[in-house]
Amino acid sequence: MTDSINTRVTEILGIRYPIVQGGLARVATAPLAAAVSNAGGLGQIASAGIGADGAGGLCSPAELRAEIRRCKALTSKPFGVNFPIGRSAIDELLDVVLEEQVAVIALTAGNPAPYLKRIAGAAKTLVLIAGPELAKKAEAAGADMVATVGFEGGGHLGRGDETTMVMVPRTVAAVKIPVLASGGIASGAGMLAALALGAEGVEMGTRFVAATEARAHENYKQALAQARPDDTRIIKRSLGMPGRALTSPHVDAILAAEARGATKEEIVPMILGGVNALGTDKGELDSSFVWAGQCVGLIDQVEPAGAIIARMVAEARAGLARLGRAFG
Repeated sequence: MTDSINTRVTEILGIRYPIVQGGLARVATAPLAAAVSNAGGLGQIASAGIGADGAGGLCSPAELRAEIRRCKALTSKPFGVNFPIGRSAIDELLDVVLEEQVAVIALTAGNPAPYLKRIAGAAKTLVLIAGPELAKKAEAAGADMVATVGFEGGGHLGRGDETTMVMVPRTVAAVKIPVLASGGIASGAGMLAALALGAEGVEMGTRFVAATEARAHENYKQALAQARPDDTRIIKRSLGMPGRALTSPHVDAILAAEARGATKEEIVPMILGGVNALGTDKGELDSSFVWAGQCVGLIDQVEPAGAIIARMVAEARAGLARLGRAFG
């Protein structure tokens, strides 16, 4: 058995295992991206549009260029840069990524079509979507692959409650380009299940927040390792931007405001990037919100990204052998 898991995703991205680290605002910098890539997956650096209100990434061209070069110094493997689009300008930042010849560009939270046209041929493209309808649009616009994010996932989600188990095969059936499964996956068994559903890889966020190399406060990482699946809540539904966060007094306050019909002007100060930074950067979890998926129930320790990937691959192979015996 060769030391690889081969799918169209690994072929397109030039990686050994079909494991992609999520964009992870504030958390995904060069050390994490390089560690994931060195271990055989695809790491990503989180960027943010210019003018974004503490959106949680690298907001200036100079910052982003420096971080890309820092990653290149740490790995010779392919890595990507992730852009949240639709809420701020990314044109100058995209220029930097193209100039630096980054292998992969990921786009999420907006209309990717104008950017896909501009990127065409210069880098491989991954678009994060939720469900088959958006996958079709991304394919028509020229995306090389999509990652479909189910209801279990952390951070921003689609507006429906469709789970990964249902969403993945529906999305696979809708498009010809490769599909990655995202949402609720943190183990090799989850990856094997995703492949059985027709996905050709997985995209994981929460599991990599709890990695040694992640730029997240230790309080945040340990909270993920200690949390149960029902320790997460979906906030910002009333704004049409649902996202799953780790429960906290501040998250309870956001939900209470939404439940009583608070205006957007009342809610926005509670969900600004600076509030998120209190937890992500400073570990003040009670007075902030931090993103987390239901897969926290599968995380029991903080460990290096390489160990996470190695264990996932071993678990997937063990699961495949077990299935072979069951069907033999």
